[in-house]
Amino acid sequence: MTKQVHIIGGGLAGCEAAWQVARGGGKAILYEMRPAKPTPAHKTAWLAELVCSNSLKSEQENSAPRLLKDELRRLGSLLIEIAGRTRVPAGHALTVDREIFAAEVTRAIESEPAIELRREEVKSFTPDPTCVDQKWIIASGPLTSDALASEIARITGSERLFFYDSISPIVDSESIDTTIAFRASRYGKSLDGTDDYLNCPFDRGEYEAFLDALLGASSVPAHIEQDNAKYFEACLPIEEIARRGRDTLRFGPMKPMGLTDPRTGRRPWAVVQLRQENARAGSWNLVGFQNHMRFGDQARVLRMIPGLQNAEFLRYGQVHRNTYINAPALLDATLGLRTHPNIFFAGQISGVEGYVESVATGLIAGMSAVADSPRAFPRETALGSLCAYVSGADPANYQPANITFDLLPKLEHPPKDRKLRQAEVCRRARAALDVFVGRTPSSAPDPPVRLLSSQRQADEGVGRRPGGPPHLV
Repeated sequence: MTKQVHIIGGGLAGCEAAWQVARGGGKAILYEMRPAKPTPAHKTAWLAELVCSNSLKSEQENSAPRLLKDELRRLGSLLIEIAGRTRVPAGHALTVDREIFAAEVTRAIESEPAIELRREEVKSFTPDPTCVDQKWIIASGPLTSDALASEIARITGSERLFFYDSISPIVDSESIDTTIAFRASRYGKSLDGTDDYLNCPFDRGEYEAFLDALLGASSVPAHIEQDNAKYFEACLPIEEIARRGRDTLRFGPMKPMGLTDPRTGRRPWAVVQLRQENARAGSWNLVGFQNHMRFGDQARVLRMIPGLQNAEFLRYGQVHRNTYINAPALLDATLGLRTHPNIFFAGQISGVEGYVESVATGLIAGMSAVADSPRAFPRETALGSLCAYVSGADPANYQPANITFDLLPKLEHPPKDRKLRQAEVCRRARAALDVFVGRTPSSAPDPPVRLLSSQRQADEGVGRRPGGPPHLV
């Protein structure tokens, strides 16, 4: 009998999970409540819409984010394959045109016969624990509806957790003063030798004035006081960073290291980097500038950035509630619910942070749900270490995590040189994954993921902006 897997949530994790279920011979039923029920952050009805940054992090060799993406590529990840085809220049980062990326994911999911897409909200579900051929994957993301969150709390028998995350602003390219903002990548490093970032340089006086304005700006208050809001340390709003000391910003997201202002021939006192937002470079994202200031204050304060004095904001920073479960108390290393063998969790609701991490847990949950006997990935791999953290961290102090080398096991005899250590960790991970999938290191890689038929690619023009679900109003 074909396994039937119900997947709640059409984000990154849910789409990847559905694809893996179909790839594994199962039938995936994917539920997405948009556009009938919008969220505070989503703007379209596309599947896999990126609501924050458009970056899937570093592609630099022997980095932890690169290792995780490489493992996903080797396992046939749909979303990482599409990300590679829809990328825009961004130095060492894998950064995508968010509209084309989401449209291509939507088209791939809709064209797969083994995936049924249902545009409806799931408010409750009662899986039959005796029915081994029907599974559920909860991938409803950080903006899980209240009704579904209550249902999850009921099924897991635990209280939900919340923290607040912020979205970075985006400016129109035509409104950037390029006589001040200059193109450069730090230390001249980029994958193709181009200068992919725009850099807005501050002298000391400009930085001090900006900092005073930032600290004096009004914040949007928390919408739900009882949430006991927590900030994710790797994604703090800039005003929260600034409150920790007057130099914290220029040693953090505004660090000027590796950059020279062509107007002065010197390193700026501080700098704001802008990253290309789409393929035509019509808009730029303020890198690391997530914030929760009121829109009026954002316009005033951010226009104090040199080069952005006449900035037209296509999107202001916003604050929204993120929901995640206390995964170490609930999940095993295959992302299955310990108390219910037919329920799996994936994406940010499981407590991972980041786009690629969400894709990774979607792939693992999809593979686990369709398998006769789910297996945990080797601890030496990035995938296995991510799941080991989700399932094995301290439940009393659980916080969302990105993939880092700290999550992977230490080497028994580590080289003294950091780059050599990281290279060895990556080599060990690749070897462990080879053994896990039954492949020798010399074997050929997995074949490319089938996205669309050749005829449909020709008919619809993969890579251009297609028609599809309407934008939300």
